Order: sequence, then C-alpha cells, then structure tokens
Amino acid sequence: MSFFNKKGDSLSLNVIIVAALALIVLVILVMIFTGRISIFKLGVDKAGETELAKLKLNYGVCHPTSSKESSFLDSLSKASSETAKSTEISTFSSEISRCKAYNTDKTTCEGAGCSWQ
Repeated sequence: MSFFNKKGDSLSLNVIIVAALALIVLVILVMIFTGRISIFKLGVDKAGETELAKLKLNYGVCHPTSSKESSFLDSLSKASSETAKSTEISTFSSEISRCKAYNTDKTTCEGAGCSWQ
C-alpha cells in the first residue's frame, strides 16, 4: 500500500504559473501605489510650504520661530478637511500678528517666544 497518491499530491503546473503571475502583478501594484503615495505626500508638503511662503509675506522683524513654522507645516499636512486647513492657517496668522506686536524691541520680541530678524 502506498502512502502517497502521485496524482493528488502535487499542484498542477497551471496553478503554479497562475500563482507566480499573480504574485508578480501584486508586487507591481504595490510598487505603483507606494510610489503614488510618496508623490501625493510630496504634493501635500509643497502645498504647505507654499502656504507658509504666502504667510511669511506678512512677517515683520519680529516673527514666529522656525519651530512654530515647522509645527504649522506638520499640522497643515495632517489637516483632513479644508475647514481644518483654514483653522490651522488662521491660528498661524494669529501667531504672526502676536509677534508683529513686538516689532519695536528685540528683547521683548524674543522674550515673547518669537524670533527677531
């Protein structure tokens, strides 16, 4: 009596070929979508930098620190809706206005947590 059924134990060549092709297609799809996600992230980052550049036009000699700018860019990239983005922009605009109030004195500006330039 034989323990192995030669016809039933092995996978057919067709099944192996289809599985290999499916694996190749899956790898290609993952590569495509991974690349697209990084391109999307780049676009989001550029949009945030553009918004920051527009806001910097309102800077005076006393302005938000680079760490506050980085926090703004991070918050803006994480904002999930246009309303959330508008809120982040408004909040950072308020910070710009707060720092501009100290445009007359470097010591007061820096004491208020802003940068003098």
